[in-house]
Amino acid sequence: MFFSSLCMLLWLTVAVASAQIKSSGSAPLIASSKVAVVDTGAGKIQGFIHHGIYTYRGIPYAKAERFMPPVKFPKWEGVRTALTYGYISPMVLSEEINDEMEFLMPHRYGIPKDDCQNLNIWTPGLNEGKKRPVMVWLHGGGFTNGSSIEQVAYDGENLSRKGDVVVVTVNHRLNIVGFLDLSGYSAKYKYSGNLGIMDLVAALDWVKTNISNFGGDPSNVTIFGQSGGGGKVTVLMATPAAKGLFHKAIIQSGSIPQMGMTLPVSKTTRRVSELTLQYLGLDPSKVDQLQKIPYSQLNEAGEKALKKAGEEEGVKGLFGRMGLMWAPVMDGDYIPVQPFGSSAPALSKDVPVMIGSTLNEFSAMSFDPKMRDSKDWSFDQLKAFFKEKYHDTTDAVIAAYRKAYPDMKYNEWLFVDSTFRPGAIVSAQMKADQNGAPVYMYLFAWQSPVMDGRNRAIHCAEIPFAFNNVEITEQSHGGGRDAQLMADRISRAWINFARYGNPNHKGLPRWPAYTRAGGAVMILDNKSIVRNHHDRELMSILAPEYKY
Repeated sequence: MFFSSLCMLLWLTVAVASAQIKSSGSAPLIASSKVAVVDTGAGKIQGFIHHGIYTYRGIPYAKAERFMPPVKFPKWEGVRTALTYGYISPMVLSEEINDEMEFLMPHRYGIPKDDCQNLNIWTPGLNEGKKRPVMVWLHGGGFTNGSSIEQVAYDGENLSRKGDVVVVTVNHRLNIVGFLDLSGYSAKYKYSGNLGIMDLVAALDWVKTNISNFGGDPSNVTIFGQSGGGGKVTVLMATPAAKGLFHKAIIQSGSIPQMGMTLPVSKTTRRVSELTLQYLGLDPSKVDQLQKIPYSQLNEAGEKALKKAGEEEGVKGLFGRMGLMWAPVMDGDYIPVQPFGSSAPALSKDVPVMIGSTLNEFSAMSFDPKMRDSKDWSFDQLKAFFKEKYHDTTDAVIAAYRKAYPDMKYNEWLFVDSTFRPGAIVSAQMKADQNGAPVYMYLFAWQSPVMDGRNRAIHCAEIPFAFNNVEITEQSHGGGRDAQLMADRISRAWINFARYGNPNHKGLPRWPAYTRAGGAVMILDNKSIVRNHHDRELMSILAPEYKY
């Protein structure tokens, strides 16, 4: 009896110590064939434990031949290790380094290869009977570039630990290998224009089947993504094959309207493929030869085809530049409707949504040389600049800026985003109009002081905070107490939304759901506040093409 009690006491002591180590994030790394082994549908995999978080890298969720739909990954014998990040989608990587930008927003680059259908997982525990919320991250880079590891901020360990959630990040096919529409040449290529989205559906299906083995709840999956990742979230909300594979959605600087585009239709995407074959000197009867053409040659022809097709159609791309971008095709079949076209996708009426953008987005990197010294302008100089740009509406523009941002210095008005914010508003209105699941809106306004504050609240600025990763991304925001407090507030909101479909928590003011009449937006800053339609007049002047 005494021996049994002693054993129980020792077991409880070890368990408490282990829990303390896990919660503190100070545990040593453990990599052994005897730990972190999990069954999947294809076989067993072995990960490792880092600071108490079970970590798995490069897990194959499917496989696919070039231009063909993904299929289940074949089963393997024994235990497969999942210790290293997998291949990323083929893409053209920059051959130059921008010293300052790489410092402000550090990146990691993987090895591009056709065999890129893999994912990464972070989880606090296995086989505990828990059903943790699952947060599946879709990376940025439009539908052309990027990867699940591209930004240091994408690491899921700290978010997993903080929220007791399972974090998943996904690689999938991009650009020409993910979205070249060859449906006009052969039935086997019927869905080649949407392979990048089919990969994501395959990944979500893998999560549904396997995530319970990693401590996750397959009935509580949130997809979230930024920029192109937000675009992928919106597309999945309108994709019938994805219905039921996720239950909440977060769109960060990436709703389809705010990206300045709608999905191309088959007429356009088939023209791109026709031109691609022409530039490659391939007869349509030889379309299967595309399988073997080196990626660099294939990509060069595809980029020329996009440019030519865009010129023919007079298509305006992001920021008003002419041209088409790689994107899924609204084919009336796999993707039957435009995501957030004239309305929010009926398919996702019951899916709660959180949507937002950053205060400055790309305007923090102004392309207008006249604004280079604007921080030293007098008010009269600012007004003269506005008169040149806005003519008779100058006084109305100034009044609208003052109303929207009464505490902002007038020099900073020039850097308020009007490219991403309007589309986010319109998307939120469409979602609210469904009278289904709620939609919550945010505006990330926290200003980075690094490099004399040149980045302000730039595109991607909220990612380290949402992932609770300020300790490993100090170059972007400087770190320190204010940054850590922001990370706590924002990551808790993301975690609560994933768990409950509601981002409210004690660290923020009450955050009402967005309605067309109310227009509530949580402005996330050192002092976060909720305002109602605070910038409606300003956006109606700066981006009048939208209906507010």
